[in-house]
Amino acid sequence: MIRISIDAMGGDFGPEVSLEGVAIALLRQPDIQFIIYGQEDVCQPILAKYPKLKDRIVFHHCDVAIRMDEKPSQALRRGRYASSMWRAIEAVKLDEADVAVSAGNTGALMAMSKFCLRTMANVERPAIAGIWPTTRGESIVLDIGATIGADSQQLLDFSLMGGAMARALFEVRRPTVGLLNVGVEEIKGQEEVKEAGRLLREANLDTIDYHGFVEGDDIGRGTVDVVVTEGFTGNIALKAAEGTARQISDFLKAAIKRSLMAKIGYLLAKSAFDILREKMDPRKVNGGVFLGLNGIVIKSHGGTDGEGYAAAIKVGYDMVRNGLLQKIDADLRKYHTLRVPPSDPQDENVNGML
Repeated sequence: MIRISIDAMGGDFGPEVSLEGVAIALLRQPDIQFIIYGQEDVCQPILAKYPKLKDRIVFHHCDVAIRMDEKPSQALRRGRYASSMWRAIEAVKLDEADVAVSAGNTGALMAMSKFCLRTMANVERPAIAGIWPTTRGESIVLDIGATIGADSQQLLDFSLMGGAMARALFEVRRPTVGLLNVGVEEIKGQEEVKEAGRLLREANLDTIDYHGFVEGDDIGRGTVDVVVTEGFTGNIALKAAEGTARQISDFLKAAIKRSLMAKIGYLLAKSAFDILREKMDPRKVNGGVFLGLNGIVIKSHGGTDGEGYAAAIKVGYDMVRNGLLQKIDADLRKYHTLRVPPSDPQDENVNGML
């Protein structure tokens, strides 16, 4: 059994969506045991709609639900120990669950996850990794919002963590990794990105295949298995891609309605449009993975539906089954063991005086 804790109160639509997602997920992955945290008076009437869940869930009442507009610091003060979000994460810490899933406030979820689970050894900052649909299949992009700004060492750590996730998700032995940049030439970009590229080349890691710099259009092409950037740029790229998908969908709908011939053409090509709609559906790739923590936390899109929430649960399920934490820990330990330790600052001062 894979044990998954659920913050039922998170998201724009709360238990209506999260509990529907739980019911859908159980049909597709029957070896899951759910631990659900939420407000009993709200959740129990919804759970009554899904009688098959009765023997596969443990429900815990929580007085506090974190609001979507709540500041992380406020959420921590108000919801620590008492909220459905905190207790879902805490279940992972206490080894009562293998992974926690929430559609709640991203900032609050990250703050609580860091405070409760702490970062892994050798990880300075965690990252959020998203699964990105590409013309070749799927890629992983990180960070998409956890760390605003990152130095070269943090970008290297993101590369190792993203590579471990690719091995767990895509089952590739040595995934390709690229650093997102304004050009593919080594002389271009910010100093932190160029330095991270140098570190990755010199590390010559056997767990990842460093491709070099990639540009924005390489993300959709699937040029590499893992695209690495810092959270500010990654979040903008994510929102731009989601907005572009909606824009194309609106353009197609408007074009189809323009004339009778267009409507006939749509009917003739309906199967092709259905495939396009399937590939552009954000619900199919819902679920950001918090990497670098002593436990697995999955962030579902706040505005998703039951299908999307079930997809986020499936991401967490796959990460547990394929040993994500063990892979990340092994890769980080291996790199930091092989890494030449920096010289003592006191030695540098003495050398400077001499």
